[in-house]
Amino acid sequence: MTELGARLKEARVSKGYSLDDLQEITKIQKRYLSAIEEGNYSIMPGTFYVRAFIKQYAEAVGLDSNELLETFKDEVPANKTAQTVTATTNVQQPQQRRSLARKASRGSSDWMPKLIVALFIIIIIAAIWFLKQHNSSNDVVDEPKQQDVKVESTDVKTNSNKDKEDQTKTDTQENNADDTTQKEEETQQKISEGVLENDSVTTTYTLTGAKDFKIKVKVTGSTWVGIQDENGTEISNESDSYKADQMYSDGDELDIDATGHKSVRVRLGASANGTVYVNDEKIKFAATPAERYTQNIVIKFEEEK
Repeated sequence: MTELGARLKEARVSKGYSLDDLQEITKIQKRYLSAIEEGNYSIMPGTFYVRAFIKQYAEAVGLDSNELLETFKDEVPANKTAQTVTATTNVQQPQQRRSLARKASRGSSDWMPKLIVALFIIIIIAAIWFLKQHNSSNDVVDEPKQQDVKVESTDVKTNSNKDKEDQTKTDTQENNADDTTQKEEETQQKISEGVLENDSVTTTYTLTGAKDFKIKVKVTGSTWVGIQDENGTEISNESDSYKADQMYSDGDELDIDATGHKSVRVRLGASANGTVYVNDEKIKFAATPAERYTQNIVIKFEEEK
């Protein structure tokens, strides 16, 4: 065993690697690894592989391969194959350069005729295109009447588009006028601010400027609802969703048409779970639900004269 082989084997053993382990790591056959440790380089495929296998072995066991080869260079056979390849390359380079020069010269002579043919085809295509453009210009000059017809047709289309635009503007103005009238009608309705009565449970509102008197109660939780007219009579028409005083649940919506009555009283058992609307306008409670759990909402209706 050489000193180089002993150094490598010592490093392998300190790492806890067997030759089988090292073969798996380096992908070098086990018999070559064993030959490196014993200094038996004769079974190697060549001197080039000796140095390459030693470097792989050293790096696998954590040694500096370059330092190791420099230290034990006398034990490692010289890389004759590399020297032979270098010499052969130096001899072949001038011949390869001459061969490449001949190929380049022959290649340029091959593509020159193709280039000339391509240029000739391009010139022919350009000439044909020019003749067609010239003929098209003459046709336009010889047909002035057809041009006049096209202009007239354009004028007709322009007038038609103008009529459509005028009609669209008229429709828009009419729609705006309708919207303005509707807004004016809506703004005529007025509900006074609520006045809290002496009993601290009843709040009175006055509705003016309206033709209809429709009450809506949206229920957002469990609450008792009672709706009475100015005589204290329950309002319950067949067409109304409200059916006398009773408990209602979240999601219920009660609609009462009170047109013809002078006033309506809406009693909410749990005022936090009910919202009152008059002609779709929300009533703002004078006393918050936290202040008054049960509330009476009285709406007096003053008809438009």
